[in-house]
Amino acid sequence: ELDDMLKNISADDNIGGVILTGSAPFFSAGLDLVELFNYNEDEAKSFFTLFFDFAANMVSFKKPMVAAISGHSPAGGCVMALACDYRVMAEGQYIIGLNEVPVGIIVPNSIFQLYSFWIGKAEASRSLLTGKLYNPEEALKVGLVDDVVKGETLLTTAERKIKKFMELESNTWSQSKQNIREELIASMNADQSATLAKMLEQWWSPATRHILKTILENLQRK
Repeated sequence: ELDDMLKNISADDNIGGVILTGSAPFFSAGLDLVELFNYNEDEAKSFFTLFFDFAANMVSFKKPMVAAISGHSPAGGCVMALACDYRVMAEGQYIIGLNEVPVGIIVPNSIFQLYSFWIGKAEASRSLLTGKLYNPEEALKVGLVDDVVKGETLLTTAERKIKKFMELESNTWSQSKQNIREELIASMNADQSATLAKMLEQWWSPATRHILKTILENLQRK
């Protein structure tokens, strides 16, 4: 549905840009591990394939896109925020980052490239291999987000930023964005079949199933 929405927005000349947001205390909680855990092999492969395609389409999106991060944004939620051109996050006891490795999910090179596009390769490498999750102030310091504001001013701040983007000549802005992201877009659109095969092999391994089962049991106790 989100992918179809992006395509429709891209084709609609009456829409100049997009603000992504959620409902506090979340921006997006990421992938639904409960549902994913119960998928069969075909369903899991289909899901991850669709997620790769969606992330690639978000990164390739030609119009301005601003993330108004209303709360927690781990894993898949962070990927969506990273695809945006600007990220403003609400202050508070929230976390953002990519924690796939501790969950037992292999990090694809395309996601490393997306992360390092904003925070640099060294920080991205350290962060990904430990599954570090940042609070808003830490995220601002490393460049994962561009601004941290009070929750009540989150949307107005995002609106001001996207209006500044939209004030610029649209084709010049769009083509410049594509040029700046050229290598990143190529990475996101590259053939992911070999990477996906390794991810799925690990996904079904006893070690990862044990990690996921433990996480789900802990969630059910809360």
